[in-house]
Amino acid sequence: MEDKRPAWSSRYTFILSAVGSAVGLGNIWRFPYIMGQNGGAIFLLVYLGLILTICFVPLFAELAVGKITKKECVSAYESINPKFKFLGILNPITGILITSFYFVVGGWIINYILLSIENAKIANLEDYFANFTQNSLSVCIFTLLFLFICILFTARGVKKGIEFANKILMPIFALILIALTMFSLNLPNANLGLEYMFKPDFTKVNAQMFLSALGQALFTLSIGMGALLTYGSYIKDDKNIVKSTYVIIFSDTFFALFAGIMIFPSIFSFGLEPSSGAGLVFITIPQIFAQIPFGNIISAAFFILLFVAAITSGISIVEVPVASMIERWNISRVRACSILFIVISLLAIPAALSFGVLSNFKILDKTIFDLFDFLTANILMPLNALFLCLIAGWFLKIKGEQFIKNKFVSFLFDIGLKFVIPIILALLLYIGLK
Repeated sequence: MEDKRPAWSSRYTFILSAVGSAVGLGNIWRFPYIMGQNGGAIFLLVYLGLILTICFVPLFAELAVGKITKKECVSAYESINPKFKFLGILNPITGILITSFYFVVGGWIINYILLSIENAKIANLEDYFANFTQNSLSVCIFTLLFLFICILFTARGVKKGIEFANKILMPIFALILIALTMFSLNLPNANLGLEYMFKPDFTKVNAQMFLSALGQALFTLSIGMGALLTYGSYIKDDKNIVKSTYVIIFSDTFFALFAGIMIFPSIFSFGLEPSSGAGLVFITIPQIFAQIPFGNIISAAFFILLFVAAITSGISIVEVPVASMIERWNISRVRACSILFIVISLLAIPAALSFGVLSNFKILDKTIFDLFDFLTANILMPLNALFLCLIAGWFLKIKGEQFIKNKFVSFLFDIGLKFVIPIILALLLYIGLK
């Protein structure tokens, strides 16, 4: 059986893995279309301001709780106060629900990689996407394949699995992203896309845009699902988590910016709509590849990029319930991963089928896929982040002066952790439930 409390082999591998957790479909898939729906450059400006200031507090707090307690989510909360055990349980539950729909999207990506390699000619990409997602058998197979890959890396442990995967995949991710960005910048009228990204229109500022920007910032940093707390519990005592927090934030922001620079010049070069929504990656962007020489090669590179982003994040989410099972039930990592594979499969297959044979099956007027998405993004993630800040600030009594030398910054951190961030998260939760 693997040691109950593994540790990162170095600060570099921790940072790489934490960045891999944060950098996922939220950066490449969600960020561009959310930005497109909220006014472009002005959204980016607000997003950057929020992610570099407000988001530091819950991200740091989550890593700190993990590092201080040296326990997985459930035991970490329980060690602070036995009454908080049920709050800790919400983290692995959130992770399992996220993977149950997130891995369906991972399955779609695998299909599009194969489609690009085959150089298949598709007349109507919108019809193809609708028909594919309704093909229950294919979608289920690809979903389970994506799940198996994530479980396989996780089953190998922290050093041989999670670290190994991120050492290989994150550099590949960065290289493909930079290459595709350079390609996009050399397209005709690419300057229009850059202008859309970096020339703010202040008339589009409104409260909903601020909330959308904050929600995206929390989502893309993986705050509120237990992944960073679990990764933080593997940090050795001599690691500076203040510096690590900023590195994670800046790295995540870097990848989100490059994703926008890669996508928006391409969209404007071909006269497409930047606010086309969630179908941007699977319907709008492939239209660009279909119009250029060797488009299938560039398309394959793009979807491999998406695949790598989804895998690194998927591994971190899977690690949350796996770590809980290992430590709470005293079972081997392989056995915990096997149990989790079955559990996620039982939830992910109905989510995959919600576009086909289960499309008419609704709970609260939502398909299974949409229900899992709604529960995690609108309720569980902000709720977990809210509980985390309150517990860290009021009960674990984390203070800025323990980690931050500047007294003023330390004071701002304390106020943010105990009052400001909980109020903002409660507001997000209220709006998410409306």
